[in-house]
Amino acid sequence: MTFQQLARRSLQTRLALAYAAGIYAAGVFVLVLVLVPLVSVDGAAPEGRPSSGVTTGAGPGISLTQLLTGSAIALIILVPVALALGWFVAGRFLHPLRTITATARIISAGDLHRRLDLGEPTDELTELGRTLDDLFARLQASFDAQRHFVANASHELRTPLAGQRTLLEVALAAPDGDTDTLRSACQEALALGEHQERLVQALLALATSERGAARRDRLDLAQVVERALAFRRDQATERGIDIAEHLTPAVTAGDPKLIESLVANLIDNAIHHNHAGGHVEITTRTSGTQAVLGVTNSGPVIPGDQIQRLFQPFQKLAPDRHGRRDGYGLGLAIVNAVAQAHHATLAADARVDGGLNVAIRFGSQGT
Repeated sequence: MTFQQLARRSLQTRLALAYAAGIYAAGVFVLVLVLVPLVSVDGAAPEGRPSSGVTTGAGPGISLTQLLTGSAIALIILVPVALALGWFVAGRFLHPLRTITATARIISAGDLHRRLDLGEPTDELTELGRTLDDLFARLQASFDAQRHFVANASHELRTPLAGQRTLLEVALAAPDGDTDTLRSACQEALALGEHQERLVQALLALATSERGAARRDRLDLAQVVERALAFRRDQATERGIDIAEHLTPAVTAGDPKLIESLVANLIDNAIHHNHAGGHVEITTRTSGTQAVLGVTNSGPVIPGDQIQRLFQPFQKLAPDRHGRRDGYGLGLAIVNAVAQAHHATLAADARVDGGLNVAIRFGSQGT
């Protein structure tokens, strides 16, 4: 037997010895409980009278010496019996743990779809198995989401790079190209570069949000909303979108930069994914011990089963909607990441006549 096998069975050995020691101690206790009174009675018997070890009747009884000898032999025989019983019980007890270890080793090797499925009976070990199954499911979902994110990010970054290369190659290959042609190609390349730069900034914002809150400062959501709206009112006016605000103090604690990113992305999403003549309503209020931020906007009808998907990276209800390229499907993902970093509750539901209602509840002053 190798060292690894001995190490792997050390727990079973210790449990077997513990069970055997318990059984042996119980046997010794029972014998002592029986023999001590007999010895006391035998020692107190008058001379000439039969002792407690002698019986009258059809045949001779068992003497105290024989009883003690038989008890000693029984205790000796009990040792291997107790060890064997303890080894068997320990093996049965550790079988689910060995199953968990073997399956976890397979999963760690790359088979994330494998599960323990310990089944019945329901006890502490099967509860542990179910907890680990839930953990493995979350890990699988996390790895799948990461791979999906990397693939989408690569695709989004490759598109403007390929466009830039094509523009430059066409401009350089044109035999009759002049200054105006080159200037036009450079301007289009710069536009694609700006598109790529905005995408990288959005990716950095998402990564920063998922990293978590680095600080906890006291802030008022109403003031954060006012600052965000100051830079977006003109954009909403150009699109023919009316903004209504109902701001009352809503004090919470969090990372100011992340909270500002959350508010900005919520408002941007409400403006960009709207229609001419639409509206956006923004509210801040305090409800009990929570600071609540609400954003409601008109827009296209959103199926109820698509709402949760929109809060994942690179997910859009309709890609390249309205022919614009001002969205990457990252805005609501950043909102979701910031909310999770602050342990805030995010609720979203689709409006019957189109658009989205989003409500985020923060702990009041960091509670």
